[in-house]
Amino acid sequence: MTVEELTTPSAPVQAAYSYCEAVTGQQARNFAYGIRLLPADKRQAMSALYAFSRRVDDIGDGTLAPEVKRERLEATRTLLDRIRKEDVDEDDTDPVAVALADSARRFPIPLEGLDELIDGVLMDVRGATYRTWDDLKVYCRCVAGAIGRLSLGVFGTQPGAAGADRAAEYADTLGLALQLTNILRDVREDAGNGRTYLPADDLARFGCEAGFGSPVPPVGADFAGLVHFEVRRARALFAEGYRLLPMLDRRSGACVAAMAGIYRRLLDRIERDPAAVLRGRVSLPGPEKAYVAVRGLSGLDARHIARSTVRRRA
Repeated sequence: MTVEELTTPSAPVQAAYSYCEAVTGQQARNFAYGIRLLPADKRQAMSALYAFSRRVDDIGDGTLAPEVKRERLEATRTLLDRIRKEDVDEDDTDPVAVALADSARRFPIPLEGLDELIDGVLMDVRGATYRTWDDLKVYCRCVAGAIGRLSLGVFGTQPGAAGADRAAEYADTLGLALQLTNILRDVREDAGNGRTYLPADDLARFGCEAGFGSPVPPVGADFAGLVHFEVRRARALFAEGYRLLPMLDRRSGACVAAMAGIYRRLLDRIERDPAAVLRGRVSLPGPEKAYVAVRGLSGLDARHIARSTVRRRA
């Protein structure tokens, strides 16, 4: 394949990418907001990763019987094996497979991260619960840390970037920070679906074992204390994961800063009003998202993290 052929997707591949970008725009507004800052080839690859991941998540979140979910997840793993073996033609009828196969040829994407995502969703299908934070981290690394590492395969690191050997670790940690924020934001919705992700030890510590099936905190529970405890944990993860930013090129760093910045601001809102997550979904208005994107594109966050890293090393 020539450089020109690698740079310009064929018409069928371009159509496959357009499908993935449409799925991303419709289903993941925060994610789509961040990746719009990327150049076209990276934006397309990230859309392909999202569309495949969304397919896996939709199987897990759907209303099918558990055994049917398991069958479909394993069928998706078989499709991933075909992509890994470069056994997907550009005229294949599955646009997500076509786009992801092309992305995997263009970028060093660690496709085993998608196997981890499938493993994590299978944990949901089995109804897994988590006694400790260490237990929950295993799940978070599958469904979110792996996405951070997959994304890093698209972003790459700048030549000679200090500490780049730890970039995958930071990407993984940033994924954990985003997932814990998601868990806090969706605690009522998850309870309605029969799921509890927060560690049982933490729930017991703050008297929240009764769960979150009501728009008000459980009677006698220190729900605010629980939320603030988890917020502090998420902030520590963000602080560690943000060390990835100075290792990325400007536009990749802007994308990561925008997506992470949106979630950090969600965390701020949740911290100010913990009970809001029981009343409905906490979100950011469009203008605030735009401000976060401008900060990311300007490099303010990356420079701040770089200065903080230097101070810690001094």
